[in-house]
This record gives sequence, C-alpha cells and structure tokens, in this order.
Amino acid sequence: MNVGDSSERNHEVLDGFERFSQVDDVFSRSFWDDTIRNEKSDRFYATYRRPLDRWRKANGFTQRDYALRNASWHVSDVFTEMYEESDGRRDGFIDPLSMLRDGADERLPPESPEAGAADVKMVARTFGADLVGICAHDERWVYTERFDHRTGDSKPNDLGDGLTSVIVIGQSMDHDLIRTAPSALAGTATGLGYSQDAAVLLAIAQYIRNLGYQAVPSMNDSALAIPLALAAGLGEYGRHGMVITPEFGPRLRFGKIFTDMPLAHDRPIRFGVNEFCEQCDRCAQACPARAIPHGEPVAVALNRSGLKGVRKWSVDGEACFGYWSKINTDCAICVRVCPYNRDYSKPWNRWWRRLAGTGLRGLMLRLDDRLGGGRRLKPNDWWSGVTLGGKGNRPAPRAVRLQRWR
Repeated sequence: MNVGDSSERNHEVLDGFERFSQVDDVFSRSFWDDTIRNEKSDRFYATYRRPLDRWRKANGFTQRDYALRNASWHVSDVFTEMYEESDGRRDGFIDPLSMLRDGADERLPPESPEAGAADVKMVARTFGADLVGICAHDERWVYTERFDHRTGDSKPNDLGDGLTSVIVIGQSMDHDLIRTAPSALAGTATGLGYSQDAAVLLAIAQYIRNLGYQAVPSMNDSALAIPLALAAGLGEYGRHGMVITPEFGPRLRFGKIFTDMPLAHDRPIRFGVNEFCEQCDRCAQACPARAIPHGEPVAVALNRSGLKGVRKWSVDGEACFGYWSKINTDCAICVRVCPYNRDYSKPWNRWWRRLAGTGLRGLMLRLDDRLGGGRRLKPNDWWSGVTLGGKGNRPAPRAVRLQRWR
C-alpha cells in the first residue's frame, strides 16, 4: 500500500470551492424544503419512531426486521433526543455530542506529537474503534452553519478556537447484514454503526479532556466526514461517494473529534481504488434511483445538496433520499455490490485487494462478476443463520475477527 500526497485525483478541490451549509444537506432539507419533504419522507422518519407501528409482510420489511433495525439505533437516539425538547439540540446529527464531564485544568503534554498520536490510537482501539486516523483541522470542511431542527433556519456552528487536529474514527458495519440490502434488516448495520460511534467518540473525547485539552466529538454534525477521512489516511474515494478502506471496503460509519492536543498527522493513502473505480461502475448500474454517476468525475454540484468546487464523482442526494423514502429505510445497495465489500479476514480476499490495485484490476473485476460478487442475501436466510456460503459459515464474532485483521 503506497502512501500518496494530499491530493486525490477523484476528489480534487478547485479554485471555485465553496464551503457547505448543513441547511442544504438533503436530510435537513427534508424538514424545510417542499421539493424534498412529502408524505413519503414523513413516513420514512415515522418508521424510526417509538412506538413502532409501520411494517410490511415483505421479506426484510416485517415487524421483526424493523424491530431489530430500530433497536440498533437506540443508543444513538438516546443522545440525539436528550436535549431536543429543552434546547433544540440533536446531538450527533446537528450538534456535537455534549454528554461530557469537565476535564483537568492542568494539561499533560505528550512526549511528542508522535507519542500523543500513538496513545490516542491505542485508546481509540481499546474503546472499540475499528479504524482511527488523524489529520490537520481544515476549515474548508467545517459547515458554515448548522441546521436548526425546530425553526427550519440556520444557527451558528462554533467549534471553539485553537483546534489543530481531527481524530477520525471508523466503525465497521456488519458484512452479512449489509448483504441483505435493500431491507429494513440491512438498516440494522447502519444504526449499530452510529450507536457504537457515539459511545466510542464520547469515551475518547473524555480521555482527551481529562488530559487538559479541548475535544469536540462529532458524528454527522459540524463538518463533512469524507474529506477528513481521506486526509487522515483511512481510505480512498469511490465512485459511490464513499470512502473505500483497505480493511472493510466501503462498509464504514465515520465520526470525528476536533482537538487542540498536539498530535502527529497521518497522510492520505493510495492502494488502487481510483483506478479500479474508473473501470468499475457496478454501483451505478445497481442503484435503483440512478443517483450514482457512470462517467468521469465532475466539478458541478447536481443540486443544492451538492458540494461546489470539488472535482469528484457526485451522488445525487435528492434521488438517493427519494428512494430511501420510497422503501421506508436506508438503502445500502451500493455498499453491498461494491467489489471492495469483502471479508478481509479471508486470505483470498486480501489477495484480491492486492491484485485489484495493479494492472490486473480488470481481471479482478471480471472474476468478482463471475463469482457472483454483490449478490443479495435473503433477509429470512440471515435470520435462519444462513449466508451465501451456506449454513454454519457466518464469520467469527467481531472481536475475534478484529484480532485476526490486526
């Protein structure tokens, strides 16, 4: 795996770059913009609310499927809804996570920025982070303003002064659950990723505060996660608009912690994803909303929910969210069908990844097609303990798998 410079050939910032407002995020717009908000979008959000009262008889959309999906979101929802009525805060999605104690008044400096980074990474993994990288704080990716959920207007996005670094945390999503997409059952992988993310981010942030430094834990709020994950060396940008990592492919949820603790920064990596995605458009072909581009990266924002002045493969957020509203759950088909969505505890998948980063990438793509890569697992089969490899072939428990991967 080669270490590259700070530029991404398929995520390139141009002279016409404009910072993004969270008010224009498609999820924020679904609350105030009548071109996005409709009966289907309201019903989509209602399926997450308690008491659970909406489901279907279709495989993957039954009461049992929605019951598991909503349970996976529970920890994240507790933090998000804690101050919603009193202060209008939605921690983790509009506002940073705030359930933190005061830290120490006296700072304990690390022996060096490199030692501080090593400590933070060890602490992050101890608390349950699957991936962790560190990059410089870059104001370009911070939202110009936050969305006020109660009023439908904007509100200030003040992270504090003196922040120098961003710790980017990756939480993997369950491989077999993702293989059932599209289904409410597959949404369990998303919800569990967010719930784990909230707990891990809060614990790491409290550790840093206990050392006397600032630490602002953030999930979907405050700043764009993808460019920060790229800068922190966690992966490369894919055609489907997600970060593809060597360890989990695109099967990640990202969180970040803004801090003034002196930390060494990681560098972006290259392992062949850009070149592979230029040949592969499986995600674009599979997308039922036609939201993923087939062609070359462009610098044009498709609509007001797009980022201006970045040359990249841009996903049509309006079309994507429209499909989510239609099926009453998040989709994840693009994650399921991505050839990099593999179980890398298996040696042959690690060999595939290595060869996919070489001139043999076309052969690796055809091989993945021939072997049925991206095939859907029926949700009822997941409940029965069956995988696409047959009974008794479900991966080892998560903790054991992580030991092997490291």
